[in-house]
Amino acid sequence: MHAVIGTCGYSYEDWRGVFYPENLPKGKMLDFYVQHFKAVEINSSYYAIPHPAVFHQMGLKAPSDFEFVVKVHQTTTHERQKDDTALTKLLEAVKPMREAGKFAGFLAQFPYSFKNSGESRDYLKSISDKVETLPLFVEFRNLTWDQPETYQFLQENQMLYVNVDEPQLKGLLKPQEIVTGRLGYVRFHGRNSQDWWEGTNQTRYDYLYSKPELNEWLIGLSRILKKTYKTYIFFNNHPQGKAIQNASMMRELIESYLAD
Repeated sequence: MHAVIGTCGYSYEDWRGVFYPENLPKGKMLDFYVQHFKAVEINSSYYAIPHPAVFHQMGLKAPSDFEFVVKVHQTTTHERQKDDTALTKLLEAVKPMREAGKFAGFLAQFPYSFKNSGESRDYLKSISDKVETLPLFVEFRNLTWDQPETYQFLQENQMLYVNVDEPQLKGLLKPQEIVTGRLGYVRFHGRNSQDWWEGTNQTRYDYLYSKPELNEWLIGLSRILKKTYKTYIFFNNHPQGKAIQNASMMRELIESYLAD
C-alpha cells in the first residue's frame, strides 16, 4: 500500500518564482523537481516522440527510486490510425529509461470523442498487445465507458484504469475508485467548468483545489491503496504552479490520514 504523488509535466515557465527559482536554467528544472517529488508524467511525448537519448538523460538526473510515466503520442489516442507507428517508436525511445529501472508505464489519455464501442475496445486491445507486459494506464473522458464491462475488459487485457477528478459536466466521468490491476492511478484535472470545453490547455486546467476538496478523496484513495501494490496520484492543474501546491497538500493529507 504505497502512494506516489507528482505532477503532470514539470517544464513550465510560469512555475518560476512559484516553485522553481527565477533564474534556474530550463535544463535544470528536472534536477530541481526530483528533489521534491518521487514521480512525474512526461507530457512532451504527446506532442513529439523524444530521442532515446532524451529519456536516457532524464533517467540520469533522477534518483534510483524516482519513476516516470510517459504519455503516448496524440496520433495513438486522438487520431487512432490503423497504421500508427508512433507507439512502436515510443517503445523504442523509452528503452534507456526501462533499463534504468525508472519507467513506470504508459499513459493513454483518450478524448471525449472516443466512445465505448466494439471498435474502440478492439483498438484498445491492439495498443495493449503492442506494449505487451509494460503497464498501460488508460484514461477515458466519455461517460459511456462507465460500465462494469469496461473494468472487466481492462482487467482481462492487463490495462490499468485511470480515475479522474474533473468538472462535473454532462457526459464526463465522476470521481471513482476503480482498480483493474496491481497498480492504481488517479489524475486531478481541476474543476474549471467554465473553460473545460472551449478553453485552452492553459485555461482549462487553471484551478486550485481547496483542502476540503482534496479531503473528499481520502476515503476513496485509502480504498484504492488497500487494493493495490502502488497507486500513482498526479495533478494536471499546472497553471501558475497550482499542481505543485495541490500535490504537496495531498501528500500531507494522505500521510496524516494513513497515520491515524
